[in-house]
Amino acid sequence: MSTLFRASALIYTLLVVEFLFVLVAAPGFVVLLLLARDSSNVPLFALCAIPFGPAASAAVYALHRRRSDLADLHPAAAFWRGYRLNALGVLRIWLPALAVLAVLAVSLVHRAAAGVPAWWSVLLLVLAAVVVLWSANALVISSLFVFRTADIARLAAYFLAHRPGVALGTAGVLLTAGAITVFASEAVALLPASLLIGGLLLVARPMCAEIEKRFVA
Repeated sequence: MSTLFRASALIYTLLVVEFLFVLVAAPGFVVLLLLARDSSNVPLFALCAIPFGPAASAAVYALHRRRSDLADLHPAAAFWRGYRLNALGVLRIWLPALAVLAVLAVSLVHRAAAGVPAWWSVLLLVLAAVVVLWSANALVISSLFVFRTADIARLAAYFLAHRPGVALGTAGVLLTAGAITVFASEAVALLPASLLIGGLLLVARPMCAEIEKRFVA
């Protein structure tokens, strides 16, 4: 029976977090659905993604603090607390990352017109991948710990090299989300958002444990 209760608590938490994530991300998501998948809209895609950072951070916070006891479940309260605590701090990381990714994407889609060699495109793709993985680390760290923005940036970069397993796991989660978006639609990709964020939190556990041990008094 306890297994059933734990499963029910997990499903309830995921559903509540999913609903609140969609609610918070809705302003950017609605506009995103209206935009054509055209290279000229890359800067607009980046603008639409702004609400996703604080929403994902609040979801990470809520899922990290979930309880297996159905009598002690408050995922909505945890989500809104995470949003209030972390929104501004996450945006300090999220906005520069989106700006860099937008510049890289524009450079890639206009490579032929600019006469950029193919090897340079590979370099840009590698840089974009590093920025995405760094952003994921930074988002998790800023959601669960209280550090200065510069320290979050340094820790996120440090764990990219120090914990390659976390980076590989994060890449797997993000590739899954990207594949759903490409082969289905943005709307379909949003449906399992709480599961994907839960996966991101799961693969980041070794990083979080080391931060807790080494950098939190």
